[in-house]
Amino acid sequence: MVKKVKRLLAAGCLLVLTAALLAGCGGQEKKEDGQKSTGQKAAELSGTVTAVGSTALQPLVEEGAKQFMGKNPKLQITVQGGGSGTGLSQVSSGAANIGNSDIFAEEKSGIDASKLVDTKVCVVGMTAVVNPKITVDNLTKKQLIDIYTGKVTNWKEVGGQGQKIVVINRAKGSGTRATFKSFALDGKDETAGGMEIDSSGQVKKTVNETPGAISYLALSYVDNSVKALKLDGIAPTEENITNGKYPVWAYEHMYTLGQPGGNVKAFLDYMLTDEVQNTLVPKLGYIPATKMKVNRDAKGKVTNK
Repeated sequence: MVKKVKRLLAAGCLLVLTAALLAGCGGQEKKEDGQKSTGQKAAELSGTVTAVGSTALQPLVEEGAKQFMGKNPKLQITVQGGGSGTGLSQVSSGAANIGNSDIFAEEKSGIDASKLVDTKVCVVGMTAVVNPKITVDNLTKKQLIDIYTGKVTNWKEVGGQGQKIVVINRAKGSGTRATFKSFALDGKDETAGGMEIDSSGQVKKTVNETPGAISYLALSYVDNSVKALKLDGIAPTEENITNGKYPVWAYEHMYTLGQPGGNVKAFLDYMLTDEVQNTLVPKLGYIPATKMKVNRDAKGKVTNK
């Protein structure tokens, strides 16, 4: 009987030892897997990404790319302007990885929106801006339409000084122009013969340097070199945009041809991180889409969330 108990105890010890060894091996295997996973996650991205289009969105994409490349030194991200129409055309043809746009792809003729995947990175407000010496600080929508359709040609007609109004427009491929036309001018066609400028940065410079000038910019470009106007007494502030009181705003889209992958997906994912959305987006004058209390679809219909 004693011998039998000893044999059972010995067998039990052997089982415990075997189990411990197996657990140890399993734990080591898990650790190695974990190390492998961590190593893969930490691996640097390499290659190139090209993002083309909206100059209204360009400052955010440029700064986001700069930060992302700082984390991935072997990755080269090239950001170019050219307007939303150019961005949509370039990404649709495969000439660019990302097409930046102030408008929905469905709004652009000649673009097959069904082939594009939309990443909305933020919202931007847009406002009429004038030369800082203009005394007017508010226009009704009717007055703004009359200026852009050529019915009003002097600032004294809308409560300002006696000075000729110099109308500056964006080029026809501009998403900023399309947004401003839709929601500030109620779709009315601008008068022919006005000055047209390709980029937001150049618009700001020209308005600042041209007596009597009026144009429009994304709020991300507005500073004290130009004067932003109220529309129907409503200022283009974040609060007024998010609650739907101020109507001239747009989603900022980063389109890809099909589902993004690799470097492109990694960059787009980064643009949606808290690091960008909670810090960079407001710092540069944009609004996180999550703050919007209203939605707008590709047909311009606005609904409450």
